[in-house]
Amino acid sequence: MRIGILCPSEIAYRRFLPALKQIDDVIFAGVGVNSPYERYGDTLPDKEEITKMLERGKAKAGQMISEYGGRLFDSYKSVVSAPDIDAVYIPLPPALHYKWAKRALECGKHVLVEKPATTSYDAARSLVELASEKELALHENYMFIFHAQLDAIEEVINSGEIGDVRLYRISFGFPARSADDFRYNKSLGGGALLDAGGYTLKYAARLLGDTARIRYAGLNYTDDFEVDMYGSAVLVNETGITAQIAFGMDNDYRCELEVWGSKGTLKTGRVLTAPAGFIPTMTIKKNTAVEERPLPADDAFRKSIEYFVRCMTDKEARKESCRAILKQAQLVEQFHEMAG
Repeated sequence: MRIGILCPSEIAYRRFLPALKQIDDVIFAGVGVNSPYERYGDTLPDKEEITKMLERGKAKAGQMISEYGGRLFDSYKSVVSAPDIDAVYIPLPPALHYKWAKRALECGKHVLVEKPATTSYDAARSLVELASEKELALHENYMFIFHAQLDAIEEVINSGEIGDVRLYRISFGFPARSADDFRYNKSLGGGALLDAGGYTLKYAARLLGDTARIRYAGLNYTDDFEVDMYGSAVLVNETGITAQIAFGMDNDYRCELEVWGSKGTLKTGRVLTAPAGFIPTMTIKKNTAVEERPLPADDAFRKSIEYFVRCMTDKEARKESCRAILKQAQLVEQFHEMAG
C-alpha cells in the first residue's frame, strides 16, 4: 500500500512518518505542496510572495523526503490523482479536510484525515456516504483512542476497585501558540472546540457509551481572537452517570482524567497525548491511602495507522470507522446547538 501526504506539516513529519516507518507493507510514496492556485485561489499575490511560499513548502517537503524517501508532488491535486498512490493522509487545517478528502475519495483513494474529520455534521455525513459508496476506508485520526492505557484504566473501573462511578472529569488544554497558528483562524476551522474540545468529547463518549448526550455546553472567547478559546460541557448517559469536560488553547497545560467513585478516586495525566514509549501513571486514592501505578506504554499513532490499513480490506472495520466519525460530528453539532 502506497500512501501520499497532503502538506509537509509538523504532525506529518514528527508523528506520522516515524509511526508509518514501523508498519510493514506500507510505503511512503511522497508529499504534496500546495500549488499557488490551491493556496491563494483566484486572488494570486505577486510573484515574489508565490516564490517564497513554494520555497517554504519545498524545503519542508525536502526534509521529509531526505529522511523517509518518496517524491515531491507540486500540488495536492497531483497527489490525490496519482495512479500509483492507494491512500492519502490529510493533516491540513480542519476547514480544508472536507474538500480534499472528497477529492481523494472521488479519485478512488482511501483517506486518513486528521481530527476533526470535518467542521460540520453534514460534511461528515457526505464523506461517509461517498466512502461507503466507493467501498473505501475513511478514518479520523483520534489516535489516543488506540492507546493501551485506556483499556488498563477501564479494567480498574470495571473491576469495582473504586466502587460505583459517581463522576468523570476530563480536562485538556495547552498554552497559547503563535498568533498565526491555524487554530486561531476562523476561516481555517480554528477554535478550541474543534481542537482540544474534540478530544474531551471523544473520550467522554467512550466512557459513557452510546447513550451519551450533552446536557450543558458553553464556549468562551477573548478579545484577541475571533474563535472560541476555551469551553466546558456536561454529558450524561441513560443510567445518569455524568462526565464533565473542560478544554482550552490559551490555558495552563492540562491533560487529565479523574474518575470519582464510591470507594476511591482514579487520576491520570497525559491520557490524551502520551507519545510513543512514554510510560503514563495513574493514582488511586481511597480516602487517605494513595497509590501510584504505572500504565502501559504504547504507540497510539502507529496503531491508528494500522487500523486504517485494516479498514481498507475489512468491511466491518470500515463501517465502524464511519460510525465513529458520525458520532463525533454529531456530538460537536450538539455542543454548538447547546452553546448557542
